[in-house]
Amino acid sequence: MTTLEQMQAAKAVAPLLACADTQLKNRALLAMAQALLDRTADILSANAVDMAKAQGQISTVMLDRLALNESRIAAMAEGIRQVAALPDPVGEVLATERRPNGLVIEKTAVALGVIAIIYESRPNVTSDAAALCVKSGNACILRGGKEAYHSASAITSAMQEGLASVGLPAQLVQLIQDTSRNSANELMQGVGYIDLLIPRGGAGLIRACTENAKVPCIQTGTGICHIYVDRAADLKMALRIIENAKTSRPSVCNAAEVCLVHRQIASEFLPMLKQALVTQRAAEGKTPVEFRADEEAVQYLGIPAGADDFDTEFLDYIMAVKVVASVEEAISHIAAHSTGHSEAIVTRDDAAAKKFVRLVDSAAVYINASTRFTDGGEFGLGCEMGISTQKLHARGPMGLRELTTYKYIVRGSGQIR
Repeated sequence: MTTLEQMQAAKAVAPLLACADTQLKNRALLAMAQALLDRTADILSANAVDMAKAQGQISTVMLDRLALNESRIAAMAEGIRQVAALPDPVGEVLATERRPNGLVIEKTAVALGVIAIIYESRPNVTSDAAALCVKSGNACILRGGKEAYHSASAITSAMQEGLASVGLPAQLVQLIQDTSRNSANELMQGVGYIDLLIPRGGAGLIRACTENAKVPCIQTGTGICHIYVDRAADLKMALRIIENAKTSRPSVCNAAEVCLVHRQIASEFLPMLKQALVTQRAAEGKTPVEFRADEEAVQYLGIPAGADDFDTEFLDYIMAVKVVASVEEAISHIAAHSTGHSEAIVTRDDAAAKKFVRLVDSAAVYINASTRFTDGGEFGLGCEMGISTQKLHARGPMGLRELTTYKYIVRGSGQIR
C-alpha cells in the first residue's frame, strides 16, 4: 500500500477504536502481547537481517538499541500488558460545570483520532507506541527507520494478528512500507488524515518535523541533560548518580551529557570522577568515558572541550564537563545549553535545591537522583510515546493521558439562548 492509502485506511477504522469499551481494548492489548511471544522466532530472524545490514554502518551503542533477544521481546510484551492494566483515560470527566440555567457541561477526555509516529532504530518503540495508541483509542501509523524495518515489520504483523483475533481491524496499527524520506514528508503533510505527529529520534529528525509538518506535531526526545554537583554535595552519591546517568545506557535521551561542578569542590571531585568513570571502568573491561573539559576542568580530565561540546547530544560514552562558581552560574549555563529534557542537582543544601528546581525550566528536574528516571515506566505511566520537551499539550513522558484531547458534553432539558 502507498503511504496515502495507509493514512486513508487508518482514518476509516479509527472510529471503531474510539468508541470501543475498555474491556475490548484490554483484550486486544493482551492478544497483541501474546502474539509477540508466539512470534518471537520470526521477530528474531527479522532482527538478524537488520543487524547484519547495520554492521559497520552505525555505532556500537546504536547497534545495541537495534538488537533484540528473547528477553527484550518478553519485556516488550510485558510493557503491553502493563498498559492494559492502566486506567482508561477515554471518557473520563475532567471537569463539570453546572450553569444557573440548568445546563450541565462536562469536559470529557476523548481519543485524538489517528496518531503517526516517526522514529529511528529502536524496535521496542513499535510495540510501545501501538499499545499506548490502542489503549487511548487512537489508530496508529508507525514510520520506523530503514535500519529497523524488518524488525518493526515482524513486530507489527504480530500485533495485527492480535487485533484481528479479538475482531478489531488490523489497519488500526500500521507500519509505513516506504522507508524513503517521501513517506515521512507525506505524514508531515497529511492534513485531514493525521491528528497528531510525534517524531522520536535525533535532533535532525525532530527539527525536520517541527519545521515542515502541516499537521500538529509534538517536539520530543533530544536530551542534552545536565547534572550539577553542588559545593554541598555528597561526593560519593554524585559519583553513583553520574555513572548511572552517563553509562547505564548512553544511547538514550535521558542519559546525562554534561556535568557541571562547583569550583569549591572541583579539585577534590574531578579526580574522583576520572578515577571512577575512566580508570576503574577500563580496569574492569568496561568502556571508559571520554571527558571534554572546559579550561578549568581540563587540568584534571585531560581533553579540552570543543566549541560545540556543550551543545551536543553525544549518545555515547562522552561527557562535557564545566566548572562553575555558583548554583546561579549552573542554572544560567543550563538555560543557555539545555534542550529542556532533564536536569539534576546533587546537593545537601535545601536552599540550593529549591532555587535549582524553581529556575531550571526543563520537563523533569531532579534533586539527588539520576536523569535516567525520565521514562514512562519509571513515572508509573506504563511505556511512553516519547519525552515531550515542549510546553503545550504535553510535557515530559507522554503516557495515555497525553494521547487524548477533550470535548465538552453539554446536557440540557430544552434550554435556548
